[in-house]
Order: sequence, then C-alpha cells, then structure tokens
Amino acid sequence: MIEPPIDKLIKKAPCRYALVLGITKRAKDLQDMETSELEQSGMKAVSYAATEIYEDKIKIIVNK
Repeated sequence: MIEPPIDKLIKKAPCRYALVLGITKRAKDLQDMETSELEQSGMKAVSYAATEIYEDKIKIIVNK
C-alpha cells in the first residue's frame, strides 16, 4: 500500500492500534454493504478505507 502515505495516515489516529482497528472495521463495513463506490474505484476494501480516513471522510474515535 503506497497511497495514502503511512507516515501521514498514522497522524489521523491516536495510536497505530486504533488506526488498524479503524481501517479494519471500515473495510469490513464496505465489503458487507457492497457499495458501488468501492467497485468503481477499483480498489480493495482496505485501501479504500485507508483513503477515506486519510481524506477525513471517516474519523477514528476512541472510547475511553
């Protein structure tokens, strides 16, 4: 995975663990919904989820 850059993507979450969980959860949701956006992009669900987080379309929120 080259895009989005991982060093900039890490700044979108409070820690790496939260980033991985956020990307995983969103990717699973995308696969379950079978969205047309995902099909049109030609990207895999994980890459699409990472791009959404990088572009601030999806926020990672950590419950304390």
